[in-house]
Amino acid sequence: MANIVCLIRRCIIIVSGAVLLYACNDSREHRPSIIFGSELEKPDTVDVYDLPQILSAGTLIGVTMSGPDTYYEYRGQGFGLQFQMAEEFARMIGVSLQMEIASDSLSMMKRLEAGEVDFICLELEKDKPWPTRNNTPLLTEALRKWWNPRRAQKLAAQVQKPHTVKRHSRPVMQDRQHGVISPYDDLFIRHSATSGWDWRLLAAQCYQESGFDPKAVSWAGAQGLMQLMPATAAHLGVSGSQVFDPESNIAGAARYINQLNATFRDITDPQDRIAFVLAAYNGGAHHVRDAMTLTRKNGGNDKDWRQVSTYILHLAEPRYYRDPDVKYGYMRGSETEGYVRLILQRWADYRGSARAATGGSKPAPARRSVKDGTFQSQVRGPEEF
Repeated sequence: MANIVCLIRRCIIIVSGAVLLYACNDSREHRPSIIFGSELEKPDTVDVYDLPQILSAGTLIGVTMSGPDTYYEYRGQGFGLQFQMAEEFARMIGVSLQMEIASDSLSMMKRLEAGEVDFICLELEKDKPWPTRNNTPLLTEALRKWWNPRRAQKLAAQVQKPHTVKRHSRPVMQDRQHGVISPYDDLFIRHSATSGWDWRLLAAQCYQESGFDPKAVSWAGAQGLMQLMPATAAHLGVSGSQVFDPESNIAGAARYINQLNATFRDITDPQDRIAFVLAAYNGGAHHVRDAMTLTRKNGGNDKDWRQVSTYILHLAEPRYYRDPDVKYGYMRGSETEGYVRLILQRWADYRGSARAATGGSKPAPARRSVKDGTFQSQVRGPEEF
């Protein structure tokens, strides 16, 4: 692999120099100016935008269609076999990758012919490199040298592995008799004011994310107790050295939840908003908005989680994620719907076993059962969403 990379880079340097030398010594006959005539004749200029210019700009632009095997966003990061192969090629030539989404193959071809993108990130012909923009011989050659069907097969095997979180799970509840959920209860209580949530809801979400393992790492790269993605953690002020620290991770997640609460302030029912925020935390706010759009388009109430969750599930189906009104394409809908449902169920369980505490802006009220001394919540349960 290292030899191939060195060879391609050497070819790029040699051929790029030849192209520039040719451009400097070009003595082609130029046509007279249509406007000023032959007396003010000036040479025509042809803009060349091939591999050297892409390397100089630092960005390779591709276009594809959304789908589980092509490209989709999950927790703010791109995934999909075709996208991940394109990322590998971009890394090899030393540039970043920008991926655009088209609704169909005709739209992709039009954008390529118009010069809006450098290549189509979709295998239009089996075991053949992606189509590239016209007049890009260097890019085409670099891609041809790099392309290898076996590379695609190897990456496909990695992509198709089960999407799991590497973690050592603790019990769902550390001490039910004394109302202790986890070793991090004090941290959930301390930072629940920032999130505006009942601390037991934060605990329920944490168990779903990491099983209370502060060293947990997911297949997608999410880290720590609340499974913050690296880019999200950085945005929240949680550095790489802090992300596995329980308090830093929980505090960052609480700030993120607070931001998502503001994003979905149009959901006026506070209980419904919890479900929308959880869905956005897991699957991305843009995908949730797409599901709301589909709900509204099909005559439903886009502020009602029960109705919107149906379209969260539908966003895994081509008929829906390629709908012209859907902006962000494919979504791992069953994961997000299950994520929300399981957290709400666990929260209901925690409310019946652990005391509410002052912390969140509206902590879930509870009352002691006369029969067995446990705590029964007065807040709507998950089955009521």
